[in-house]
Amino acid sequence: MNMLIDSHCHLQFPQFQDDRIQVLERAWQAGLSALVLVGTDADCSQRALALAESHPNLFATVGWHPHQAAQFDDQGRLALRRLAESPKVVAVGEIGLDFYRRLSPSEDQQAVFQQMLDMAGELSLPVVIHSRAAEEDTFAILSAWAAQVRAQWPQERPLGVVHCFSGDLALALRYVQLGFLISIAGSVTYPNSDRLASVVAGLPLERLLVETDAPYLTPQSRRPQRNEPPFLIETVGRIAEIRAQTVREVAGQTSANAAALYGIQASGSGPAEEKEAL
Repeated sequence: MNMLIDSHCHLQFPQFQDDRIQVLERAWQAGLSALVLVGTDADCSQRALALAESHPNLFATVGWHPHQAAQFDDQGRLALRRLAESPKVVAVGEIGLDFYRRLSPSEDQQAVFQQMLDMAGELSLPVVIHSRAAEEDTFAILSAWAAQVRAQWPQERPLGVVHCFSGDLALALRYVQLGFLISIAGSVTYPNSDRLASVVAGLPLERLLVETDAPYLTPQSRRPQRNEPPFLIETVGRIAEIRAQTVREVAGQTSANAAALYGIQASGSGPAEEKEAL
């Protein structure tokens, strides 16, 4: 496989503390060409960036997850803004709304979401969106933001990605029309994933990304193991099956989509200079 980008994972999380270097080695050996490490608050984003700076094919995002919205403050905002100045930071995220668990009040989530979007617009960075049980609220906020930034946005660059998409095809098409990509995770391999399969079948391949969301959402054949980037190949295989295309076609196009979104270019895989302290 010439190219495969995991567009969303969390290798900076504690679940990888004991074997992070080995996980990265397995990723390169499996043929992955780049990984995007997604932040969820200031400390997590800092760890993602530190890890990204240890290898040419690792990249980071910085953002504040809706679960932690109640803990957001000016210090956190300024910390993220400083981190975002690094050339290794390729997006603002993971940001959005989660009304399923409501670990933070809805009004706090919406306020933090808007501040993160404002930062992304200021920096001309795409956004990585988390949305669960908040579809219409999320879409409304993103529609308003898209109208604000579209005039200065590069014409061919997507505005962002809706990660781990769980909506229906109609919603996915609305996001595509707005200028977003749709990211498919290991949940597409699960039994009773017919709705997600219809999204995979109904969208142009040019609008899809693939992700592990590691350590979460392990593909079906690997459950209940911790997820990790090499397992992305099973997700790609299922997408190829649904679309009646080859694994190479799906891997190549989704990776080209990720590279265009994040403005990245992998320099050739291989376990280079990962820092054991991370």
